[in-house]
Amino acid sequence: MSGLRAFVVFIFLFISHQIYGVNDSVILADKFPKTLDEFAFFEDKKAQDPADGVLPYELISTLFSDYSYKQRWVYVPDGRKATYEEDWVFNFPVGSALIKTFYYPLDERSLDKGKNMMETRVLLRKESGWEAVSYAWNKEQTEAKIKIAGKTINASWIDQAGEQRSVRYRVPNKNQCKECHATNDEITPIGPKARNLNKIYHYEDGSVNQLTKWLQQEIIHNYPENLVSPVDWQDESYSLEERARSYLDINCGHCHAPTGAANSTGLYLNFSESREKHLGFYKKPVATGRGSGGLKYSIVPGKPEESILLHRMISTDPGVMMPESGRALSHSEAIELIGNWIKSL
Repeated sequence: MSGLRAFVVFIFLFISHQIYGVNDSVILADKFPKTLDEFAFFEDKKAQDPADGVLPYELISTLFSDYSYKQRWVYVPDGRKATYEEDWVFNFPVGSALIKTFYYPLDERSLDKGKNMMETRVLLRKESGWEAVSYAWNKEQTEAKIKIAGKTINASWIDQAGEQRSVRYRVPNKNQCKECHATNDEITPIGPKARNLNKIYHYEDGSVNQLTKWLQQEIIHNYPENLVSPVDWQDESYSLEERARSYLDINCGHCHAPTGAANSTGLYLNFSESREKHLGFYKKPVATGRGSGGLKYSIVPGKPEESILLHRMISTDPGVMMPESGRALSHSEAIELIGNWIKSL
């Protein structure tokens, strides 16, 4: 009889998933499911077509992760809304999920040729707070399985110049998620701040500002109209200052901020910081060891070659480079940008 009950429960859950979409009970469960499928975030997992209630979004500027591309989605349970937090991510209600798939296009010059998905990371808002975990995709691109201990994947793609590129892509282990996603020693999202979402997105039913869409979809309560937002650092129509500060904010500012994991350094690269000393101008490093490369200051205005910040961006030595994890390659375009910015100071 117990076997029959289990079968009936299985059928009920299966039908419920088909009707209602996302499996809220899996998000709130004590243990992570073994496969990404069990969340039911996607109607078509290979095509990454989201289920009802799962909304795609983009950031104005994105974190560098070894030239990988990213797709993002947000899910907030029916009847609940996220609240605006000044200078921080929205305060999402229990049961929410943030989903992000990392992938490489087969050929950057022609994105319709297809892609290779590396992993899908999920941030889940549980009763006890946020929890993070990664699911790595198999070679056939048919299934993503949980990787508590992480995984290394040999990835390759053709870049915009027609060159073959390759990297040993690293799916982080569960503890490594905290290296970036930590504020006051607790796991937290870092991307979906109101200011980072303040851009037009081309949805299937039309193009509109993402914050307007989130309001219409009742994902959020409200947001201020006078937002000061970063810019797309790749857009050369903006000033060098705007582009450089926007890049540093999304790539460094979540840790290098008064509440971030690197708060003890006194080097604050978040978008709202305006004090030159905390931005690194003639600031001596704190406990960087050989990471300083023998240089004296984080930033020497006018002299990028004497600036520790740029030295650590260039390096791929795990004991020197910044960020300390999440990359194996140097971001050459950003190195040029930040170098030019320091030279202009």
